[in-house]
Amino acid sequence: MKYRQLGDSDLKVSEISLGSWLTYGVGVDRDNATACVDRAFDLGINFIDTANVYGRGAAESFLGEALATRARDSYVLATKVFFPMSDTDRGLSREQIMKQIDASLTRLRTDYVDLYQCHRYDAATPLEETMQALSDVVHQGKARYIGFSEWSPAQIEAAFAIPGMEKFVSSQPQYSLLWRRPEEKVIPLSARHGVSQIVWSPLGQGVLSGKYAPGAALPVNSRASSDKMGNMMNDLLRPAVLEAVEKLKPLAVEAGCSLSQFALAWVLREPNVASAIVGASRPSQLEENAGASGLVIDPDLFRSAEAIVAAIA
Repeated sequence: MKYRQLGDSDLKVSEISLGSWLTYGVGVDRDNATACVDRAFDLGINFIDTANVYGRGAAESFLGEALATRARDSYVLATKVFFPMSDTDRGLSREQIMKQIDASLTRLRTDYVDLYQCHRYDAATPLEETMQALSDVVHQGKARYIGFSEWSPAQIEAAFAIPGMEKFVSSQPQYSLLWRRPEEKVIPLSARHGVSQIVWSPLGQGVLSGKYAPGAALPVNSRASSDKMGNMMNDLLRPAVLEAVEKLKPLAVEAGCSLSQFALAWVLREPNVASAIVGASRPSQLEENAGASGLVIDPDLFRSAEAIVAAIA
């Protein structure tokens, strides 16, 4: 496993990180989830990403139990705040940030998180209030650094323009061969401000693993066949997308790796990306994905892949 610096912080994070959306505490049984966490450590994955809203606290509670016996300095722990935790608890007001960080720390069984992220932008709260609250969380020792997810370039610039506040060190956008929007503005802007990307859905919700064949029935127990994810994945399951992904498979063969590893290595070719978040419902998935770290692949193969998906990315 290779490691990269996370923005202007002193955190070194594994190129492949373990996520917990739709998996731990909710979709995967406890024994299998624990096996995945244990295997992540075996593989050198030191970065674990979660959020208070995942299972309305269930993912954090599971991780608090799974990590309880491990030395706190042996892993980098990130969580998020914004989405509703109840009918009245949501957003990035000072009240909510202070309430939710304490609740997250209790569930995670730790005194601090390494990274506290705004899960989205809160247009209903003054940005100055949000930034002051996040800064106070850091000053109180409850988080070491702060980050954001899916903020617009204007929102990012506005946050950095407020004097006297803690600075963001991370951005968590969707980014993959099938979704390249961050390249236009967010990545260059982040690089100028000392912010690294921690990307979600680097495998296009699993489409870039090649398991969804054009014209074939959806695999049983896959994300695409689930009630929660099916509608969200409609665009990714279009015939044109699946046919393009089929054309990527020979490139992965030529590179000497699986298609998943090829897609993750493509994401990691970007210097501003510190880590790619992957989910896993069984240890073997982590083993395959971790193999993408440090892969050296001919840039011409990446260019060929980009040309194949250019019309649909």
